[in-house]
Amino acid sequence: MTTIKDRLIGRLERKEAVIGIVGLGYVGLPLMLRYNEIGYRVLGIDIDAGKVEKLNAGRSYIEHIPAEKVAQARDSGFEATTDFSRVAEADALILCVPTPLNKYREPDISFVIGTVDALKAHLREGQVISLESTTYPGTTEEELLPRVEEGGLKVGDELFLIYSPEREDPGNPDFETRTIPKVVGGHTPACREVGVALYRPAIDQVVPLSSTRAAEMTKLLENIHRAVNIGLVNEMKIVADRMGIDIFEVVDAAATKPFGFTPYYPGPGLGGHCIPIDPFYLTWKAREYGLHTRFIELSGEINQAMPDYVVAKLIEGLNQRGLALKGSRVLVLGIAYKKNVDDMRESPSVFIMERIRDRGAEVAYSDPHVPSFPTMREHHFDLESVPLSPSTLAEYDAVILATDHDRFDYDMIRAHARLIVDTRGIYRGESNEQVIKA
Repeated sequence: MTTIKDRLIGRLERKEAVIGIVGLGYVGLPLMLRYNEIGYRVLGIDIDAGKVEKLNAGRSYIEHIPAEKVAQARDSGFEATTDFSRVAEADALILCVPTPLNKYREPDISFVIGTVDALKAHLREGQVISLESTTYPGTTEEELLPRVEEGGLKVGDELFLIYSPEREDPGNPDFETRTIPKVVGGHTPACREVGVALYRPAIDQVVPLSSTRAAEMTKLLENIHRAVNIGLVNEMKIVADRMGIDIFEVVDAAATKPFGFTPYYPGPGLGGHCIPIDPFYLTWKAREYGLHTRFIELSGEINQAMPDYVVAKLIEGLNQRGLALKGSRVLVLGIAYKKNVDDMRESPSVFIMERIRDRGAEVAYSDPHVPSFPTMREHHFDLESVPLSPSTLAEYDAVILATDHDRFDYDMIRAHARLIVDTRGIYRGESNEQVIKA
């Protein structure tokens, strides 16, 4: 007798299944393109009508994803919608929605819960639901499981529930959706089996785990590892600076060791959708078990203090020129959270801009990837990117090199800027009245 599970796995393997992607951002859109590319029909669902309209017109709203790829996907069957009733058309539902922190630095899974509440009335027998959003261990079992079973369908028999954390690295040319191994944890062994069948055609390597909790913890460990090590090197930066040592020279030298060392570089703070946020999902959940995650919280304190450290260095440099920060004109170079992308999520540059503005300075920015300051949930600037030229550089009392885009002309910046606060080690080995290491 053929089971519901077997029929679903068969549809997935034969590429007869419809793949539903819920949340069409930096994670969902590359996943959509991958499934479309290998021959699946993909239905995209998003609450943002503007995104849906652009995708259906064959346009992209993410810089490193060309419009041509979106248009090709549309022409070969991809469709986007805001209508959650169409959930029933999909055999697989992959949830790629935001999981930010609230103002108390606690997990905000309202987007996940809201999404599941919107789709649960339209679930049917023979579907697999995969959560890819970063979250704390237990979310899939505690929040998704009871909601998807409300209609009477049993997870593991009639519905299948998995957790498979996203591992996108926007703008990284060395990896793509296909080549990044995919961790999959199922609520039951049958769920895991379906999850493997869902991702195996699209991803070169699928890594099955024993549970959704183990998969949720895996994602947190990956990013906590980075957060703690970046916190360590940011603290080392402060010590090295006080001692008159260039921390970038030190990290470069340590990186020549062929074993036992992985280089992490300091910066103006943490940005992106994972590293500044994910550790706090575990610290919050750990309290439920009476545990205090000291390493994680200490690294968070250090990394969150970096924008203030940068501004203190700016004030020091202006002071050496007989200037106060209040009334000065400051240009921030790069406001995306990492080089060569337009991704603004949790960018430390924005926190630096706010601190400068709040202290009475006139702040502007230049970023070839972000022509206009975007609408953000918590940050507001009515600014457009300033084109870099010798004359514009000379108009500012100081520039802060916050994001080291390849498209910046660093020789021109050095030749014409009055004061450079370098947070990225571009001007390594240089320490003079013009260049301040931060």
